Amino acid sequence: MIRLVTLSALAILGACAPASQRPRASGGSAADWAAYGRDRDGSRYSPLGQITPENVSTLEVAWTYSTGEAADSFATARPTSLEVTPLVLDGIMYLSTPLGRVISLDAATGAERWAYDPHVDRTIEFGDFTSRGVSSWIDSAAPAGSICRHRLFVATIDARLIALDAPTGRLCDRFGTDGTVDLRRTLRNAPFETAEYAVTSPPAIINGRVVIGSAVADNNRTDAASGEVRAYDARTGAPLWAWDPVPQDSSDPAYNSWRGDAAHRTGAANAWSVIAADPARDLVFVPTSAPSPDYYGGERLGSNRYANSVVALRASTGAVVWSFQTVHHDLWDYDNAAPPALVTVRRGGREVPAVLQATKTGQLFVLHRDTGEPLFPVMERPVPPSTVPGEVAWPTQPFSSILLADTARARVGRGWGATPEDQAWCAARIAGLRFDGMFTPPSLEGSLVFPSNVGGAHWGGLAYDPVRQIVVVPINEAAAVVQLFPREQATDAPTGHERLTAEDAAMRGTPYRLRRQILLSPSFLPCTPPPFGSLVGVSLQTGAIVWRTPLGSMRELSPAREQLPADAAWGSINLGGPTVTASGLTFVAATPDQYVRAFETATGRELWQAKLPASGKATPMTYSAGGVQYVVVAAGGDGRFFGKSDQIIAFAVPPLRSITRKQ
Repeated sequence: MIRLVTLSALAILGACAPASQRPRASGGSAADWAAYGRDRDGSRYSPLGQITPENVSTLEVAWTYSTGEAADSFATARPTSLEVTPLVLDGIMYLSTPLGRVISLDAATGAERWAYDPHVDRTIEFGDFTSRGVSSWIDSAAPAGSICRHRLFVATIDARLIALDAPTGRLCDRFGTDGTVDLRRTLRNAPFETAEYAVTSPPAIINGRVVIGSAVADNNRTDAASGEVRAYDARTGAPLWAWDPVPQDSSDPAYNSWRGDAAHRTGAANAWSVIAADPARDLVFVPTSAPSPDYYGGERLGSNRYANSVVALRASTGAVVWSFQTVHHDLWDYDNAAPPALVTVRRGGREVPAVLQATKTGQLFVLHRDTGEPLFPVMERPVPPSTVPGEVAWPTQPFSSILLADTARARVGRGWGATPEDQAWCAARIAGLRFDGMFTPPSLEGSLVFPSNVGGAHWGGLAYDPVRQIVVVPINEAAAVVQLFPREQATDAPTGHERLTAEDAAMRGTPYRLRRQILLSPSFLPCTPPPFGSLVGVSLQTGAIVWRTPLGSMRELSPAREQLPADAAWGSINLGGPTVTASGLTFVAATPDQYVRAFETATGRELWQAKLPASGKATPMTYSAGGVQYVVVAAGGDGRFFGKSDQIIAFAVPPLRSITRKQ
């Protein structure tokens, strides 16, 4: 392989935030990025300050690394997506690939140290064929320098939990069976095919336990693979506890919120996003998803508590401490896709421990970490009823006082279009759809759903600047069309799982099939008014939106791009998260126009952008090595609309000199 590496000609001295303003470290030094969200709190805040608003415009590529998986020799049955956020500890980078390969690099040069291959079957068509990272743990009871004292845990797409020795990449053979735990074993509902049950997120590590969720394919059947969250001993791999988000014990206070003969056989409600951990409280915070299937709940009537929730579990036992439901009886695929973030909020002169949860509904919930009580108002408001025979939509839904998405943009009765032809097409398409505002249920005639199943806020999540008390969240503001068809009625939609094109799903065990698609015009732009995607800054002092900036552009995806204004601030559908630094910068990629950008955290003003070989459909991270601060993003695209690449790209402030290294 050929890798371009640009090495720093000198170490640039930089300033961190003053000691009084630095948040408590949760693993690793200030120079490190020790967990998926930098710390186990998931804040994505770095105390590094060498890259500043004044010099960020001079950032240049310092080194690049290719995983090789864009080559034909790594061809898969379904396109993969490099969405990893690497870790850096003591100058060493660790990352995972969609095929579950774990790679160690020198963080200052990008030189490969070792690579481990679990040999994932490339012929299996996983829905989200990705791996978003690894987790690190040091066994303090093991002798210094001993094998597997420092461990990396990776959960592969085919649901294996693997422990590796961080210095060498060797399997920790005393963990599980020869270093591996099979996560498909002991599930209440077994997967009916390999692709139905996967893992895409790194596990949480807390007090010697590895806590892990799962990704369950949407809309296949009512009794889909079950979504148990499980804990394993970090040394031995022995199972310690399992918690099922669909209650099986009639004494559970949530049991009666699942009604119907088949309700307790429901699958999914799984946690496919990243789990946050608070070792001092012995708590993990689990973001759960929709029960199966997503768009018809006639076989699981009730509010379906624990699904679509933030659930605080006792890390030592798996017992529920509290739960807060963000969507009742989900009919819209409104998973809690964003990782929770554990932060400290200043209220009335006091510091209050909190959990932040951004949602696909375009809301931000701020909850007390000990009790789950909202710290900013949440109101239950009436929402439209269902007109589908057999369905009973829940009559109210929770509305936070912090709305990230501008719900007024859903007023699309006349349709929006970049051209007169687009506007006419959108108006005609919308005319026959049901739309009664947010939480309009699916219908037989077709419903307009806003925000769509890709958000609002999505799996990219949020970042929190504790000095400025600003939360930064990327959101989508596009609508989807959702339609149910009686099972005996054929549809003209292709069977598949393409988020930006029409898909048809079986929903076995229900009277209906599903068709859904993002509502895009012939120019491949949303029929909802722009911006189609934004970066939003929220004050945690007041709960107010302090700025909103269109994020990216969809112009290059449009077949009519020559007719579209090049400088239109329309934003873009985006997938990927932000990172904030002590110097007041926010870094985010996420958009299909294939740029990584830097914004001023206090104002949302764009300060820098750099073109990538494919979209950075991932969360950037930053660290210091050899006295130099780097910003790194996985520019992997998705093999379709976001492009395709396999590169990890590091940026730094010059002066730089370039060399080419061959391997």
